[in-house]
Amino acid sequence: MENIRVLATDLEFPEGPVVMPDGSVVLVEIRGKRLTRVYPDGRKEVVAEIPGGPNGAALGPDGKMYLCNNGGFSWIPTRNTFMPGPASPAEYIGGSIQRVDLGTGKVETVIDKCGEHRLNGPNDLVFDKHGGLWFTDLGKRRTRDMDLGGLYYLKPGMKEIVEGAFGTMPANGIGLSPDENTVYVAETPTARLWAYELSSPGEVKPRDPIYRGERGKPIAGLGGYQMFDSLAVEASGNVCVATLISGCISVIAPDGTLVEQVPTGDRMTTNIAFGGPDLKTAYITLSGKGELVAMDWPRPGLPLNFLNK
Repeated sequence: MENIRVLATDLEFPEGPVVMPDGSVVLVEIRGKRLTRVYPDGRKEVVAEIPGGPNGAALGPDGKMYLCNNGGFSWIPTRNTFMPGPASPAEYIGGSIQRVDLGTGKVETVIDKCGEHRLNGPNDLVFDKHGGLWFTDLGKRRTRDMDLGGLYYLKPGMKEIVEGAFGTMPANGIGLSPDENTVYVAETPTARLWAYELSSPGEVKPRDPIYRGERGKPIAGLGGYQMFDSLAVEASGNVCVATLISGCISVIAPDGTLVEQVPTGDRMTTNIAFGGPDLKTAYITLSGKGELVAMDWPRPGLPLNFLNK
């Protein structure tokens, strides 16, 4: 891939890249159980050790890095790498939202349940302009069964949590439309992209469900054997979804049109974030290869609240 530049190697299942103002990229290593900063010269620095399974990451209004912790996987060796397997009692510590002080490395648990329901496997997250935090819960897969996924909102102040929707199969990547009136959620095994219309910050508009009590609408679905992982949104409103198996970034317009699929060379392409001049550099985690790469992107990314503005 001529346009792809390798920034870091030997990462243990990288995910959740956050492009910082100084040009460094803070990401999680899920299998390595740590938060890592990658500098422009390729140097790696461990910010914090994170027991369980650090997954998505986002910079909050307080300057701290917020993490989804999926609680931990078992890991299966395959094709010269390791893949997440069913949750095992020996590895799994329960799901939570955490925050990390980037200066000291101190890790705090913000929340680990919604009402009486514990979080099973938080996966990805995004802040709205009010300082509220949308996040997905993928749930966990076990040897003979698996959880349904959910969409949640932590209100500004990070004390009160509400359920936005529950019953996805399951929920992975998440992003906000430019006007913040829609939350996009990627459903992994079905390769569907769901759109949840909001009536106010943190509140999903009610819908007349057909099946499973869904409160959103599927705007796109890919054929063949492909699966969706995490995502980022372009300034135009296009949704860029890391796509497993086919190893690409699928660019989907708000009306559900598949604009293009940009190959990455790794079947385990897990996330994308925008940075650089005019936000026209895509930073992509290739978890199968254990790499963080960058590539020129034809369209600018959407500025993230509390980061790019």
